[in-house]
Amino acid sequence: MNDTQPTTAAFDAMLNQLFTIADGSGAFRSCKIDAGQLRCDALGSAAPAQYRVELDQGQVWISLVMADRWLSESIEATLMNSGDKLEELLEDELVEQGIDALEVSCQHFRSDDLLFTYRSCTHITLDQLTQDEAVQTARQWLMGYNACFSQIGDMDSDSSQDG
Repeated sequence: MNDTQPTTAAFDAMLNQLFTIADGSGAFRSCKIDAGQLRCDALGSAAPAQYRVELDQGQVWISLVMADRWLSESIEATLMNSGDKLEELLEDELVEQGIDALEVSCQHFRSDDLLFTYRSCTHITLDQLTQDEAVQTARQWLMGYNACFSQIGDMDSDSSQDG
């Protein structure tokens, strides 16, 4: 298992700027850069969960990860009971963040490190965007993911546990 992905100087610079924005936003319990990823702890979730921004095969990805099966299942149950499609909810939040409508996809799986994961490709390619454009788009995706998931299941319980 490869826990870290070699990062480029452009991605590292983007992460540092994004960290400053995310950490100052008040939208997350805490933020840090670790293992070549921006990791932002969810605020108000029933169990620890983390939003991550990482580089994978030249693309920037956003994810929500959690070890707690019940938290993941609460998200699934909310979507099933409401009839909403996660991709449509994400798209709505991204539009609210200023990203023009696009085809949003979200993978849902249990990772090799046993984390329940919701993951989307941001379509940010660092060689095609300026640094400012990359930071702005990554910020929109991070805040859109947070706005979407913080309303689903026990992500909004505000009875977060430390751990």
